Amino acid sequence: MTATTTTDDLQAQAHAHLWGHFSKLTPEDAGGTVVIERGDGCYVWDHTGKRYLDGLAGLFTVQAGHGRPSIAKAMAEQAEKLAYFPVWTYAHPTAAELAARLAALAPGDLNRVFFTTGGGEAVESAWKLARQYFVAKGEPGRHKVISRNLAYHGATLGALSITGLDAIKDVFAPLIPQGNLKVPNTNSYRYPELTPEALLAPAEAIEAAIVEAGPETVAAVYLEPVQNSGGCFTAPDGYFARVREICDDYGVLLVSDEVICAFGRLGSMFGAERLGYQPDMITMAKGLTSGYSPLGGVMVSDKIAEPFLENDEIFLHGITFGGHPVSCAAALANLDLLEGEDLAGHVRTNEGAFRAALEGLKDLPIVGDVRGMGYFYGIELVKDTTTKETFTEAEADFLLRGELTPHLIANGLLCRADDRGEPVIQLSPPLVAGPDEFEEIARIIRIALLHAMDAMEKMA
Repeated sequence: MTATTTTDDLQAQAHAHLWGHFSKLTPEDAGGTVVIERGDGCYVWDHTGKRYLDGLAGLFTVQAGHGRPSIAKAMAEQAEKLAYFPVWTYAHPTAAELAARLAALAPGDLNRVFFTTGGGEAVESAWKLARQYFVAKGEPGRHKVISRNLAYHGATLGALSITGLDAIKDVFAPLIPQGNLKVPNTNSYRYPELTPEALLAPAEAIEAAIVEAGPETVAAVYLEPVQNSGGCFTAPDGYFARVREICDDYGVLLVSDEVICAFGRLGSMFGAERLGYQPDMITMAKGLTSGYSPLGGVMVSDKIAEPFLENDEIFLHGITFGGHPVSCAAALANLDLLEGEDLAGHVRTNEGAFRAALEGLKDLPIVGDVRGMGYFYGIELVKDTTTKETFTEAEADFLLRGELTPHLIANGLLCRADDRGEPVIQLSPPLVAGPDEFEEIARIIRIALLHAMDAMEKMA
């Protein structure tokens, strides 16, 4: 903030000129748009000096925590040496080193990386790569993707076709590629029964969708290790093994969308590794640089690279800033921190304490379910914990936007109150967080929920 720019000026500028992503043009908080100015560890400060616990790691992103000098230094040094050069035909040192390092970290034979600038681009790039792979293999009919209901895979038109959220798709329907298929997610809290057969029914639904569409038309299945949208849906034991088996039986590629779940978020470098399945591709972004610079990518198996090598064929796709030298330098420095401080191990050590802190909120009659793993949890809110009755659309809007969000902000916690599906509060703090931060998160959420319950009762 310059000497001539006041705090009021910043809010006025944001209100008049900044169009926030997935945001209304009116501020969520009555005090005006919150303008975050700096960060350190698990905390950020706004332009007035107020401190907030960053309970969402920015946007499921800042794994190593805010204010890491080593990452900033690596970026500055790289910018001085080589600020930009593309990876179209050429290479540069940080992209080459990062690709090799990621190949060594990834499970199985995921030995090549196609870099992008973000997660939606990674998802769309993987679809295009799957399509061209099958054309090169002599199976040109394969182009469809199967993904899960409510799953968010990105907002570009190709990625939006794979996304399973009608509420953000309907207005763009004439623009979105058609033909992709949706199958049930793994929200077992809403299952009518919990037998082994019922728990694995969503996996069997993938086989049914392949058969109905015609296996010769299906290119890939996209799954997140823990599904973000809807509120951190985990899968039952055996689910991913069964999906892998189905994909192998029908010659379909399995894409693990780990834009959120990679780089320690679930307690391992990649979520597929923690959950014990081998994908053909992994899409990634966010935690790759801890958000210090935009970077995403697709980890690609040797199987998929093979026909491109054999046919000496070009992948007909490229992004100007994919594999940007400064972003790759940030990623390398970030990986140094993740590995050097064993942040994935820190997550595994402390995930039980995190869950316990959130489970402690279940004494409130509005808290229906707590689910997730690692440092990635959702709290589903309900009208009645016995019947699991949910809120109407109007009630959910009042609850989340009218009550919870402003009270969470006012009490110093930034997280996500969301209704893409049932109303949920989502949490994914920086991986450096520990029991003190968990206690603070639970305390502030309790305060906000008590206010919300009182307001909902008056509303009724």
